[in-house]
Amino acid sequence: MDANDLTKEYSNGEVTIVWKNNLCIHAAQCVKNNPDVFKPKEKPWITPENSTTDKIIETVKKCPSGALTYYLNNETTA
Repeated sequence: MDANDLTKEYSNGEVTIVWKNNLCIHAAQCVKNNPDVFKPKEKPWITPENSTTDKIIETVKKCPSGALTYYLNNETTA
């Protein structure tokens, strides 16, 4: 497994956040827009159970690099 090419998923039961570290440019838009979920100094650093599904989707859509995506009901979106 290449540590520079990780994909991780985090779910609150309604939405699953998909994070691809090789795409992340560390713009911190996720942290700025939803600090209850995105906490880079903690492990796990994404805790979707701390926010609403709508707020998570809104935050993920603001990711400038495409490192964050999400899916609902088995449907992938960006």
